[in-house]
Amino acid sequence: NSVKVVLGFLELALALKFLSVADMTNHWGFLKYELFLGLWILVFMGMTAYLFGFIKFPHDSPLKKLSIPRKAFALASLAFTIYLGTGFLKNEATNSYNALSLMSGLAPPTNYNYFLPSDAVDESIKERYPSFSKCANNIDCFKDYYEALAYAKEVNKPILMDFTGYGCVNCRKTEEHIWVDEGIRNKLNDDIILVSLYVDDDKKLDPVYISKSRNVKLRNVGRKWSDFQIVNFEQNSQPLYVFVTPEEEVISSPRPYKEGIEGYHDFLECGIKSFEMLKRKE
Repeated sequence: NSVKVVLGFLELALALKFLSVADMTNHWGFLKYELFLGLWILVFMGMTAYLFGFIKFPHDSPLKKLSIPRKAFALASLAFTIYLGTGFLKNEATNSYNALSLMSGLAPPTNYNYFLPSDAVDESIKERYPSFSKCANNIDCFKDYYEALAYAKEVNKPILMDFTGYGCVNCRKTEEHIWVDEGIRNKLNDDIILVSLYVDDDKKLDPVYISKSRNVKLRNVGRKWSDFQIVNFEQNSQPLYVFVTPEEEVISSPRPYKEGIEGYHDFLECGIKSFEMLKRKE
């Protein structure tokens, strides 16, 4: 029965994860970072108390002595509960919460929160391009490719297309372990026009689009960008990072998920230098 109870606690925690993804894809806006992390802390506090014998359920056998395996699980649960608490520490560099490595892809992004709002965006850009906003780590980004393209033509900078998803684990790992690097953040903010295209966004399209190549109805924003990725790059995996010029010319090999700050830094450098070379040839 104790195994069933522990699995029940874990199932409750994972149910919150799936509810969190639904919350973000449907733009409900209620299960944000602080509430999610707080609920996970309560779940694992409850599991810790149960394993130590402070909480009992009707079908439990009498607990005369804690076995060594049970003590080990209880201590591990206690340590994880304390670890979750550190997720409320503030990261001064990004003006957001401290992203927890073990929670990448499980917890909502740290910038999706109640109490640490993102930095203000440039209103002169926002008025003309409504999708312009702040993405992970308070990085300027667009959420619409065509708006990003128009702005890139204005400022003559390369575009980095970020095919991502609210439920994409590796996307969160990139944002929370790679984009958090100061050098990469500066490049994304200053040298590149970032556009994040969410392929699982459930916001309805009006009117509904028809895929010219696949002849299927695209009823929501996510389907639109997913089809865009499939048609242009023959891939449907996320994350996928693609450099293009304001004239829509691909200037480097698309990059899937790979670990490591140095490799991502080299990828950005390659895209920026390729664009500069094209500018000099014009």
